[in-house]
Amino acid sequence: MTEENRVFDNPQPPALCTEVMRFKGRRASAKLASEVEKELASQPPEMVEFDGRLYPKGPEAVAVPVMKTAAEISAALSRETDAYIPEHVDVDYVPRLEPRSMRRPKFIERSTFLADANRRQGDVAPRTIFGTDDRKVFYSTAYPWRCNGRVESPVGFGSGVMVGPRHLLTCSHIIDWRPDGTAGWLKFTPMYYNGPGPYGSAWAIRVYFKYKVQGPTIDYTEGKYDYVAVVLDRTVGSATGWLGTKSYSDSWDGGAYWTHVGYPDDLTGLQRPTYQTGIALDGDFWSPDSHESMSHQGDVWPGQSGGPFWGYWDGSPYAVATQSGQTASQNTGSGGSDLVDLVIKARAEFP
Repeated sequence: MTEENRVFDNPQPPALCTEVMRFKGRRASAKLASEVEKELASQPPEMVEFDGRLYPKGPEAVAVPVMKTAAEISAALSRETDAYIPEHVDVDYVPRLEPRSMRRPKFIERSTFLADANRRQGDVAPRTIFGTDDRKVFYSTAYPWRCNGRVESPVGFGSGVMVGPRHLLTCSHIIDWRPDGTAGWLKFTPMYYNGPGPYGSAWAIRVYFKYKVQGPTIDYTEGKYDYVAVVLDRTVGSATGWLGTKSYSDSWDGGAYWTHVGYPDDLTGLQRPTYQTGIALDGDFWSPDSHESMSHQGDVWPGQSGGPFWGYWDGSPYAVATQSGQTASQNTGSGGSDLVDLVIKARAEFP
């Protein structure tokens, strides 16, 4: 990294995950307002007709310029957005695991699946699980776990998290980027668990992006910008609360600070969320902190893409990256101050 890119060295790191486990939660001190419950009741999205069939209307796609100059990067690296913990929610730093009665066998047996894939392809398929699988299936309506949810679009399923009153953070490659410059519909269900979640579902009306990432593979440039800020059609965050966002600093490389939540296809068939703590990220040293790919050996599988990596500052959670991709030797997240810039713009233009 060049000296001009190192403009915000050594900011305060988040708490180590071993410290977070000792934090004390709290119980709710109020009830969810009835008018908020009414707004969040699941309603069908606006529909459009195409070739005689009705489809959910897609969001408006808004391109936001990538930060390039040293002055831009310097001004942005210390920026963040706030976290919000409503009075009507419990706060737990360790989520409640799913009830024993709800536990199910693995949806996909990974070793057999990968062996078959290797035989068909004649090469090494992504490993994605390193050593012991440390993911745990959970069900929790406490904060911050309730802020996470499942994302659905015409290209498949992913994960995401609330980062504002009506603002979702997820990966760019779950968006259906269409040749005419539009985007396909997107549905978000917070705390989805074997069906509709306790807060209903919301639909995207606008998506802010730095780069249109389109699978099935993710190249070097795409890996630095695999995130979007999505504006939803209702204020889901009024019920769930939301995470803050912060710019990632390479001075945090190697620290076991991060928690990740997502909806994996292998363990739960995309139906129930998993979490893992104690994950270390390693930002690529040849990219500025404003936008970079981050390698890690957290345990992931398709479906977890878009799920956040977050740490805790003064007891509040802040997301720094989204799950992006996998190779045979490592998994990758994507983040930086360009991520925070998207959230700031989305929240300013659609409060």
